[in-house]
Amino acid sequence: MRAVRGEILHFTSDPAVGGTEALRHFADGLLIVREGLVAEAGPADALLAKLPADARVEDRRGRMIVPGFIDTHIHFAQTDIIASPGGQLLEWLERYTWPVEQAFADPAHAATVAEFFCDELLRNGTTSAAVFPTVHRASVDALFEAALRRRMRIISGKVLMDRNCPEFLCEGCEGGYVASKELIERWHGRGRLLYAVTPRFAATSTPQQMRLAGRLFAEHPGVYLQSHLAENRAEVAWIHELYPEARSYLDVYERFGQLGPRSVFAHCVWLDDADRARMAATGAAISFCPTSNLFLGSGLFDLAKADAAGLRVGIGTDVGAGTSFSMLQTLGEAYKVLQLNGQSLSPERAFYLATLGGARSLYLDDRIGSFAPGCEGDFVVLDPAATPLLARRSAACTTLAERLFVLMMLGDDRAVAETWVMGEPAWRRP
Repeated sequence: MRAVRGEILHFTSDPAVGGTEALRHFADGLLIVREGLVAEAGPADALLAKLPADARVEDRRGRMIVPGFIDTHIHFAQTDIIASPGGQLLEWLERYTWPVEQAFADPAHAATVAEFFCDELLRNGTTSAAVFPTVHRASVDALFEAALRRRMRIISGKVLMDRNCPEFLCEGCEGGYVASKELIERWHGRGRLLYAVTPRFAATSTPQQMRLAGRLFAEHPGVYLQSHLAENRAEVAWIHELYPEARSYLDVYERFGQLGPRSVFAHCVWLDDADRARMAATGAAISFCPTSNLFLGSGLFDLAKADAAGLRVGIGTDVGAGTSFSMLQTLGEAYKVLQLNGQSLSPERAFYLATLGGARSLYLDDRIGSFAPGCEGDFVVLDPAATPLLARRSAACTTLAERLFVLMMLGDDRAVAETWVMGEPAWRRP
């Protein structure tokens, strides 16, 4: 058993719908985890009395305990090209992404990057993530092996590409299908790992590969499908040229059986109302990637229209076009994106999207994203005095909403004091 005392915050529903009733906040709270799962979370004075006399209580008073952050879209193979300047999406792929991904054919290189990547997630408070590797089996094995040792919940799968990419990343569609099937059998459901069929985006897959990706998704109940959708205007125009028979970019994925519960599409900046309605009807989810969309000049995500359509939405850092592993920094940029779009993001909703909202978009809200009894015991201990400016500004706050807002606007990896996975410390700030 583990018992941790501090200020506790988690969500039971979306604050945009449920208001203050959607959150559970205990200024002096206690989180009890047994055998890796949440047993109870509530006011410390009531729960301390239930503990055995010899129980050890980890005292984190003065700090805020929230569920582990959930990153719904990130590229581990792009770790080493974060902050590479110049160009919009298609140029950036040519200039940076293709060359760096070539190296992941080497298992030793893939393992080195995977180890760093998983540690960096934990250092930033991220305990669960939907991750793109590369076309190489070695990249999938390396990522899952690193995550398995850390007991993280990672969703990933071999990238599928058989056209419009360099020859060294191009693979026959049948070979990609067979390799994906073998990887599903090896990794899906092992520990906390889950497999995702991963066509990179419709431009880099022939119709036959898209068909086989949809087949994999249908053949293996419980697996995921992840891809990119309507990120950049030039990309959207290119998809129209490649698939002129499709009504829209989204329609390409639907034609090949790739929409449904557990399909997650990054970006979705340039959708129309019909696309949003179709995504909602099929249960597909969006990963909102604000730092990447700003960095590549892709456009401004419309959260209000996604909400109006009833869509599931999570937050993605999208490293390496995204500019930070920090979910706190990413939430700050999400606020700015929505400001530019004439919308507002409350701090409560922001933290919901980074936790329970992300879990709901991945159909994992019965396992992660909150401190409901039975959920996996992943949590982050945030330090509101991590930097002199953060400490000064936090001290002047008078409400929970204000303190959350300050954390997401001024906080970064330095505000993460500890990250716990399945009730055990996984990272602590020195």
